[in-house]
Amino acid sequence: MTDIRQLVTRMDLDQKIGQIQGVVPMDLVDFEKLRDPANPPPDLSKGFPYEIDRLPLVRPHGVGHLSLGWQLDQDIERLRRDLVRFQEVAREVSPFGIGVLIHAEGVNGLVHPQGHQFTTPWGQAASWDPATSGAVGQIAGRQARSVGIHLFFSPLLDLARDIRWGRVHETYGEDPELVARMGIGFIRGVQGDSGETGMLATGKHFLGYGSSLGALNQAATQLGRRELTDVYAEPFRRAIAEAGLSVIMNSYNEIDGIPAAANRWLLTELLRGQLGFDGLVVSDYDSVTMLHKTYRAAATPGHAAAQALSAGLDVELPSAPMTSHLRPLVEDGTLPEEVLDRAVERVLQLKARFGLIPEIQSTPPAEARAIGAAEADEQARAVANAGITLLANDGILPLAPGSVRVAVVGPVADEIRIHFGSYSSVADAEFPQAIARIAAGQVPGVQTSPDVFPDLFQTKLPGIEPVFEEGARRLHPDALTVLEAVRALDPKVAYHPLGSLEADAPAIDSSAVEAAAADADVVIAVVGERTGWVGNHTAGEGRTTANPALPGNQTALVETLHAAGKRVVTVVISGRPLLIEPVHRASAAVLLAPLLGHVAGATIADVLYGVTEPGGRTPSTFPRHLGQIPMYHGHPAGSGHDHPTLPRHGYIDLPDSSPLYPFGHGLTYTSFDLTLEEARLEGDVVRVHATVHNTGPRAGTAVVQLYARDEAGSVVRPVRQLVDFARVPVEAGANQDIGMVVPLERLAYTWPDGRRGVEAGEVTLLLGLSSADIRHTRTIDVPELVLA
Repeated sequence: MTDIRQLVTRMDLDQKIGQIQGVVPMDLVDFEKLRDPANPPPDLSKGFPYEIDRLPLVRPHGVGHLSLGWQLDQDIERLRRDLVRFQEVAREVSPFGIGVLIHAEGVNGLVHPQGHQFTTPWGQAASWDPATSGAVGQIAGRQARSVGIHLFFSPLLDLARDIRWGRVHETYGEDPELVARMGIGFIRGVQGDSGETGMLATGKHFLGYGSSLGALNQAATQLGRRELTDVYAEPFRRAIAEAGLSVIMNSYNEIDGIPAAANRWLLTELLRGQLGFDGLVVSDYDSVTMLHKTYRAAATPGHAAAQALSAGLDVELPSAPMTSHLRPLVEDGTLPEEVLDRAVERVLQLKARFGLIPEIQSTPPAEARAIGAAEADEQARAVANAGITLLANDGILPLAPGSVRVAVVGPVADEIRIHFGSYSSVADAEFPQAIARIAAGQVPGVQTSPDVFPDLFQTKLPGIEPVFEEGARRLHPDALTVLEAVRALDPKVAYHPLGSLEADAPAIDSSAVEAAAADADVVIAVVGERTGWVGNHTAGEGRTTANPALPGNQTALVETLHAAGKRVVTVVISGRPLLIEPVHRASAAVLLAPLLGHVAGATIADVLYGVTEPGGRTPSTFPRHLGQIPMYHGHPAGSGHDHPTLPRHGYIDLPDSSPLYPFGHGLTYTSFDLTLEEARLEGDVVRVHATVHNTGPRAGTAVVQLYARDEAGSVVRPVRQLVDFARVPVEAGANQDIGMVVPLERLAYTWPDGRRGVEAGEVTLLLGLSSADIRHTRTIDVPELVLA
């Protein structure tokens, strides 16, 4: 059996560099042929004409990775054949017939026109159930592996604590325990409990990406090393230790002046040292290029590549603009060849696991069988049901069909597109539409040039919404809008398409609203924001909003309905918290639909009419006002809106400085009591026994949450820390026992002397149904625990 290190010594320098580079389908386009006036112009809205046989021209010394692998073909059967062909061509040019690692995205399901789609991660986190993200990971992973894909660049293990940031919907929320547990669920779903599936997940983004300056995408992170280590790295620490996470992607930000892609403390000392990671570190797309072009931290492309490798990065993605200039720096000794060799070895170790190195025998995983569409859709409904969250209810919900006169209003009540986020098949299909419009000169004020395309996220596309809606309906022809699903349960419901998401929307015509709703006893107002990559979305990657409120005149619409004396049930469609206190005041009920995907309409209607219960709890805090951002439940004692014993300084211009909806909040159609039976320390484990009682008229699901608070410490500790939770279905009138086991190390932090552990002293346990609904407390003494 050939040793990987020996294999590396047999490679020449160009072959080694090839293994740490990616290639994208766009690299395989013959642009000279496209520019030839003798050839008819292609329809770019249907994708680019990729030519796999061009690979030897593009990467004559071999290539390590195929980025965006799902883009080779829009038909999944042809994609499977294309990926087989790509591997054949790659093996012919790569040293020793080594194959290529093929990447895709899957946090909402496999990104592909025929990929099974699910609720976005923030909505999955609202289930407070790792089995939910696990089911998504398993189905997405099986479908991807069945076509020849090896790696998902999912999940996000970032904490999202600033709701202005456009990528909140891709995360599992604000809390390290919830993010860790949901992320581990997804990773195990993709990889299997012992890595037996032949698919691997990637944890991203390392580190602190979601806490950027001004919430701007790719901006600096102003956090100290202790908070990065103890809080932001915790989901990665847990995923490495508990789920065998083998691939990690760096973040785009810079920390204390050092970009993450070239940060040795981050990628080597913290990640590989303290966290014990021994796998592959890949670059987020173009983050190595940013060292040279954006941050100006590297004088040349070659130096950018050398900086990244020296810091502990192994692979440049998606393509190879910086590492293509690496050879002279290795030859002159600027970058020691052993640093390059180390990165190549890590690439090959991963390839050996997948059987991509002919000289190294390995046991290939069993052939993956994709789950059928019907089974996937059934699971999609289960995920959506668990995540949809009732934020407020004065008793108006659930509605009974035919019992009252109902009108549906709102600009997105009859829309499918609104229910999807980025990294979905719907958002992905919008890229070629955007590129085609720009390339054809159809966007006013935008000149067609190569400079436009790298910043597609920022380019407005006037009038594109009907095109995007058509695309969503084409991909999901059986999906129901909220209006269609409500009418399926209550056929006499009226509909009035009032309101607008447009930034320049006119003021609401109160007389028109009053006239439209005159005959209604209850008005269902369906509002929200669109989330995606390109177009006019107000959330998504690269789309930071200075004021994360409902866009357009939607807030005024709800307020006008309330002023007209109507009882309003507001459905808010969003993948992040929004500033909706005016909507809350004007509504009899508020229902959050956190980007539920193609099953959204039916899921929302079923909850409105009591066919199913609202299963979700908030994975993030909802502030009342823009000035409270960032706002999160586990803030340090002495800062923020809460304190165990003392009143704290609030905002003098706010009557209430508390959250509008706290972390872990969600109402049901029944009621629960909690009893704390026992809490004790047993060795290095805290054991809690509790009972939840369903005191209401119907079956329901309680989400029991256990928090802990250090009563004293040499480092300022949070006012509360989530340490465990349980999602518990309980029949009406019944009780359910709950056992929680919390390793003491879950409370660990970095001490002033640099060691990490738990200091001896009192810890108070807080048991409740949200971070603000604590039913029982118990204080225990814990011993000193030194971890490192």
